[in-house]
Amino acid sequence: MRDFDIINYKDTRSGFGEALLELGKTNPKIVALCADLTGSLKMNAFADAFPDRFFQVGIAEANMMGIAAGLTIGGFIPFTGTFANFSTARVYDQIRQSIAYSEKNVKICASHAGITLGEDGATHQTLEDIGMMKMLPGMTVINPCDFNQTRQATVAIADHKGPVYLRFGRPKVPNFIPGDGEFTIGKAILMREGSDVSIFATGHLVWHALEAQKILKQKGISAEVINIHTIKPLDKEAILKSVRKTGCLVSAEEHEKNGGLGDSIAQLLAQKLPAPMEFIAVNDRFGQSGKPEELLSFYGLDTPSIVAAAERAMSRK
Repeated sequence: MRDFDIINYKDTRSGFGEALLELGKTNPKIVALCADLTGSLKMNAFADAFPDRFFQVGIAEANMMGIAAGLTIGGFIPFTGTFANFSTARVYDQIRQSIAYSEKNVKICASHAGITLGEDGATHQTLEDIGMMKMLPGMTVINPCDFNQTRQATVAIADHKGPVYLRFGRPKVPNFIPGDGEFTIGKAILMREGSDVSIFATGHLVWHALEAQKILKQKGISAEVINIHTIKPLDKEAILKSVRKTGCLVSAEEHEKNGGLGDSIAQLLAQKLPAPMEFIAVNDRFGQSGKPEELLSFYGLDTPSIVAAAERAMSRK
């Protein structure tokens, strides 16, 4: 098992932008569309390199989804880019009808997700997007944890046939996944082996789960940490294997408790392997303005919260 130490600090959206440029160089069928947020989505390099394959649609997200769906008919592979809130809630009807129901090969790439968007506040901090997207039949939902994994995921979804929702963020966060790592859609990554409690984390909270594992180890608790970067399709085998070993678990995500990763894991365990479970997620609340780390602490999504949840889960065995 590889060690996972901080390589540097980078924003995950830059991982997307770097990979999009790489894809443009290797596949002439890759096209990109943006809703007036080219800089924020780090799509500038692609736009400059391939102006004939970049479409700036302006503040018209619904139209962007319709154009993307149409481009697939000509054999193109469109990547749409805007904030997560605008990539889902504002255009849900267009995604449902023109992309998911029609089984179009569109890659919906969403930045500034979750409360770590920070100071922009509740209107932009979408915490419901994973639930909205995973409920759509045929939609693949991916939530990578750092710059390198976002880069790897962006490359991987270009080869995947069918609609994909790729979620990433704004702030610079620890970059710890090896740059030469493999990304397989639907295959979880075992980050740390353990025997007392399983911690299933996604997105920015994977690093916090690794930090929690260190604290738990000092307390004599052996925590297993698994990176669930693909929420749909869920790696059921990896989840069941871990919970059979540890007997209890924690799910950790920067999303509402309803409809998120924990929701999907709970459904699986209810059918296959009931076990004590604790949820690290936002509990039926909107976000608010603040610095990312302050908000993670306020909403109980930080490292100490994961440690406490692991201890609660173990006490219920």
